[in-house]
Amino acid sequence: MNNWLGLIIGNSRLHWCYFDGEKIQQTWNTSQGESLAELYHMLDNNLYSYLKAQIPLYIASVVPSATKIFLSLPQTTIIDPKIIPLQDIYFTMGIDRILALWGAGSTYGFPCLVIDSGTALTFTGADENRKLIGGAILPGVRLQLQTLFFNTAALPEIEIIEDIIPRWAKNTSSAIQSGIVYSLIASIRDFSQDWLSKYPESKVILTGGDASLLFQYLKAVVPDLSDKITVDVNLIFLGMQKYITDL
Repeated sequence: MNNWLGLIIGNSRLHWCYFDGEKIQQTWNTSQGESLAELYHMLDNNLYSYLKAQIPLYIASVVPSATKIFLSLPQTTIIDPKIIPLQDIYFTMGIDRILALWGAGSTYGFPCLVIDSGTALTFTGADENRKLIGGAILPGVRLQLQTLFFNTAALPEIEIIEDIIPRWAKNTSSAIQSGIVYSLIASIRDFSQDWLSKYPESKVILTGGDASLLFQYLKAVVPDLSDKITVDVNLIFLGMQKYITDL
């Protein structure tokens, strides 16, 4: 297939890619619309023109209700996780995690561990036989910040900062940032070290919207671990590409 669009319908945003041949030419992140007409107003000219030209559109969604508006487009194909050749995938596993793991293994080799830093922070690992070993899910950076703000009476709303902050804070805002940042780093370190103790030759790939941010934190706090981690924000789309190539 020469060119096609990929769409990941996430919990909070839409993630798009445009493939021409074997390479990703462009990616976009947009808000979700209640209708196609509303969505079209949010798109840039290139993405809008691709949709109107009816080039093939492959969709992976973790929000079924948000998928409905695309089913009226004749070029839409919903990705079926059951035909992705990973072993021991369980019924409720998200298609985003499946595609990211497939993309990681197909691109970097198995065994592999995928750390996906989106709305949730997820860990997903497979062995050299493409067998799912398992994983874990916890709230991501922004979700943790939002949870504290919306569910407490006195804590302030905190912005994401790119530079690592001192662990021991002297004001409330910094204490919230420290608690979240260092607990996330500790989680990544613990899961990664445990995985690598079992699969020393494994690749560890960090992906998702906050991948670059978390990698900056890791380099500052655990540089030895960061040296073993590859950042690739397009893992899910690479999984899509492998899925389509194998059809």
